[in-house]
Amino acid sequence: MTKKAVPLDLASLLETDEAIEYFVRDAMEDDNAAYIVHALGIAARAKGMTKVASDTGLAREALYRSFSEEGNPSLKSTIAVLKSLGFGLTIRRIEDTEADTPEAAE
Repeated sequence: MTKKAVPLDLASLLETDEAIEYFVRDAMEDDNAAYIVHALGIAARAKGMTKVASDTGLAREALYRSFSEEGNPSLKSTIAVLKSLGFGLTIRRIEDTEADTPEAAE
């Protein structure tokens, strides 16, 4: 008997708001825009794409397309999805590591 592998849907594993938050935070630390967009799409599916569409005023189909692996959403759409998920953007200074400072080279 042969077994058929089915793809894992990560959205099905994100069952709580805390799990979604951890997943999105981890993606944001990667500094890879395509990965972040894809992760936001997974988080939106976990939350419920119909709810996210309603919260953002964007069509579900547009959200699926924009936040897919090949997607390239606008900053406006990204902020709207983050807000729907209960998040916001913040800015923080990137701390230099001691090895990266000019004094460390001396």
